[in-house]
Amino acid sequence: FTIVFGFFLTVALGKGWLEALYVAVALTFSSTIIIVKLLSDKRELDSLHGRIAVGFLIVQDLAVVLAMMTVSAMRATGDGGWAGVLPALLLRLVGVGVFMWALMRWVLPRVTAAMARSQELLLLFAIAWGIGLAALGEWVGFSKEAGAFLAGFSLASTPYREAMSARLTGIRDFLLLFFFIDLGSKLDFSTLGAELMPAFWLSLFVLIGNPLIVMAIMGVMGYRKRTGFMAGLTVAQISEFSIVFVAMGIALGHVGVGALSLTTLVGLVTITLSTYMILYSQPLYERLAPWLGGFERKRPHRELAEATQLDDADARMEVLVFGTGRYGSRLLAQLRQDGVRAVGVDFDPEAAHTLAQAGLPVLFGDGEDPDFLESLPLAQIRCVVSALPQWES
Repeated sequence: FTIVFGFFLTVALGKGWLEALYVAVALTFSSTIIIVKLLSDKRELDSLHGRIAVGFLIVQDLAVVLAMMTVSAMRATGDGGWAGVLPALLLRLVGVGVFMWALMRWVLPRVTAAMARSQELLLLFAIAWGIGLAALGEWVGFSKEAGAFLAGFSLASTPYREAMSARLTGIRDFLLLFFFIDLGSKLDFSTLGAELMPAFWLSLFVLIGNPLIVMAIMGVMGYRKRTGFMAGLTVAQISEFSIVFVAMGIALGHVGVGALSLTTLVGLVTITLSTYMILYSQPLYERLAPWLGGFERKRPHRELAEATQLDDADARMEVLVFGTGRYGSRLLAQLRQDGVRAVGVDFDPEAAHTLAQAGLPVLFGDGEDPDFLESLPLAQIRCVVSALPQWES
């Protein structure tokens, strides 16, 4: 939907069809590293909308890698057309798949096990692995970004991924600075003036249109409007891969430098504004909620399927514990052990299922959703405990 609407919008702004196609494809990619950092800082990665957002961001990354491989194959085959592109592309994809499978099956488990004896060696190996595969991807005709993505994909298959991720967090945040420097360096000021108006309309499309598309799809799939809204905000910007993709089109002679300036300008605007939209997502939702009813079915069956049915004794609850992490789950277990009719509330479906299997009553719901709070029997509750990692009053 983003490609189709973005293509016609870009054509309406006076661009050629091939340039419009490149720009429309670039508008579909969102910045995974920025979104994951923001959700991690807000401690929403394990929430339902956080899991959904990370899920389709990973699918987007896979799509952009395939798109860059396709463009790389076109560069390598010259003007041979699709007849020369498709066999070369399929051969490369098969070769990369077999190579990565062999590495993940036989090489990485043994190497990471040896490196894990020292936390410093494990960190250095993770960095070297990413740089090495990035260089290898460039050498075989793919992009550095595609190689680096495959490096992270392979490291995520090891049992030491959490240890590596925790130690790489500081380096990741530091390198984000250079990402924005690179964005600014790609701006061509000689063509910038002519791209201001197209960038304005395309930025509006990304900031408003992309979230609306996600909300409509998630509404049809049976999610509540708040879940769709929170997940939709994560696609209200374009990715660093978008700029790389358009740059490949310039190298092939398909588009001019104006397309790169346009994409970079849209990236700067959307990344900046969407960051604040995500940081202040709850106040933004509260203001817009009355107009979002059309994005929710009368019966949001996806989230209702996660709901836990309480027995008659637990339905007469006395204490509500919001958040069933390490602290909340132990508090809930102790209250139940002391004979208190306590019920937990959590928006992490896996946490809710785990506690339910352990025999603890848990309601699946979002403690910051006013509609969910109104559905609770608050009149009979003696005490409410918040064990949420972040609570804004």
